[in-house]
Amino acid sequence: MLSIPASRPNAYSGSPLDRAALRREDAAWIAAALTDPGTLFAPVWRSRSLMKGVPEGQPEAMLITGAAAEAVRMAGGPWAFLGLWEGRPVFAVDCSQADDPLPLLPEGFGSFTDLRAVAGLLPPGEASVLAHARGLMHWRTKHRFCGICGHGCEPRSAGHVMVCSNCNAQHFPRTDPAVIMLVVREDACLLGHSQRFPNSTMYSTLAGFVEPGESLEEAVRREVLEETGIVVGEVHYHSSQPWPFPSSIMLGFHAEGLSEAIAIDETELRDARWFSREEIRNPSAHGFALPRADSIARRLIEDWIAQA
Repeated sequence: MLSIPASRPNAYSGSPLDRAALRREDAAWIAAALTDPGTLFAPVWRSRSLMKGVPEGQPEAMLITGAAAEAVRMAGGPWAFLGLWEGRPVFAVDCSQADDPLPLLPEGFGSFTDLRAVAGLLPPGEASVLAHARGLMHWRTKHRFCGICGHGCEPRSAGHVMVCSNCNAQHFPRTDPAVIMLVVREDACLLGHSQRFPNSTMYSTLAGFVEPGESLEEAVRREVLEETGIVVGEVHYHSSQPWPFPSSIMLGFHAEGLSEAIAIDETELRDARWFSREEIRNPSAHGFALPRADSIARRLIEDWIAQA
């Protein structure tokens, strides 16, 4: 089985930011950056990002400055330093405590939108920055208490570490690794219809989280066997995709199917089938849909088709 290279970057990757991690410990620099009128802020409201142009199908990330940024910060939510964009500091700020954050902003600043709904239309750099802000703010809002002793935590390192006020334990942002794989056998690929999408006709690649003590290749083989009964041989890495919805990274692979008979796990899948290249090239004519265009699942399929 040949390794299939990624044809282009995945959505949410290719960040334009210099994360400037050393600046996180410079309290004076961070304090000055927070009040600098040129500093950019990426607001997050209940896991949604601020954008304009969404109704017109031309979404654009709205990073705010000055008085607008100060008004959002006064909502009292957590914030974190993301990095430098062409030398300008960029912070994420959560304004979820406000019932309606738009009155805090000048008119014409757009609305708060689910990033996943428009990511394929955003410039790659903007999608990456908004995903970064969303993922970090989710962690900040969900990890206010120590998992060891239960006491409250306080932010450190410009929002990248939570330190317990009682036992001094340090807690860091969590990213959960998940494997996602297109299983290929001769001139066909294996796709499944998830139980999570009962009203959809979408068939997609298989995926699952990596378990403790497991290599990525072992996770690929285990997940495929558990969900479909297919035995996997060679496993080749393709690419990765940040997926902060809320806190994962998708690790993409092409895998060699050694068996053909499918036995699905009905708790995970409603159906699974082998699809020919011809069917994949024209899914609507064959009664099914492919994954969304901004997903690594779609990229795995498209790059396999391109290798024909």
